[in-house]
Amino acid sequence: MAFMEKNFFPTTGAESKDVPRRARRHLRPPGTPRYAQIAEQLLAQIASGALPPEGRLPSERELSARFKVSRMTLRAALRVLDNQGMLSRRPGDGTYVARPKIELGADRLVPFTSGMRRRGHRTGARLLMFEQRRAGTLQAEKLGIAAGEPIFWIERLRTLGRAPAVLERFGMPAGRFPGLEEFDLERESVYELIEREYGAAPHHSWQSLEAVAAGEAEAGLLGVPAGAALMLGTHITYDAHEQPIDYGTDLYRGDRFVFVTELAKRDF
Repeated sequence: MAFMEKNFFPTTGAESKDVPRRARRHLRPPGTPRYAQIAEQLLAQIASGALPPEGRLPSERELSARFKVSRMTLRAALRVLDNQGMLSRRPGDGTYVARPKIELGADRLVPFTSGMRRRGHRTGARLLMFEQRRAGTLQAEKLGIAAGEPIFWIERLRTLGRAPAVLERFGMPAGRFPGLEEFDLERESVYELIEREYGAAPHHSWQSLEAVAAGEAEAGLLGVPAGAALMLGTHITYDAHEQPIDYGTDLYRGDRFVFVTELAKRDF
């Protein structure tokens, strides 16, 4: 549905171009393993653009020959980059430099559609489920209604370009939004729609975040391998009168997004 955003300048790592290679080598701790040196060199090439995003890496055979190391040593170096989310492995096609991740902040409510469009991304939605059901105990508690009252349960797959990016699952009080089923939720931003049609403007949100592994169903929808890293956001969105608008979860692809926040020192 939405994410919490803070405007930050993206960190690309390009500053490393200004550090001479000789100086970088001199600053390495004594006895740095060869695989770590190779990983450092590859990271520098990614930062400089010599290895561009979505560019295919040379084969292991080529890289091993270039660095004059065994494949075992090279694979250890590639694992370093892999663990940092710098690589994208495509079975049967090779290893590619990963696209830069989109930074999402954790202290400002921004609808997914408007937030991504503002960054120049073309957004879309595929409606997987829309049904009216009875609220369970937890859903009723979070939405401020009685257990058994009707809610609209909605599941959507959000896309950037044509690629799947976020899996949304959320409930909304049916009594507060009568006729919601008449609208095209594949073309409409839900938050923009309910503000326009029902006068319910999202004002603030409670959200928790945790890392999870993709199950087979989620992996199939999001286009990632089973077990891939995802970020699970659980949220309740409120209007300015503290009335809940929706309660649900968002599953973000771990290779497309990174959540950031700004910390300030406080005196206690």
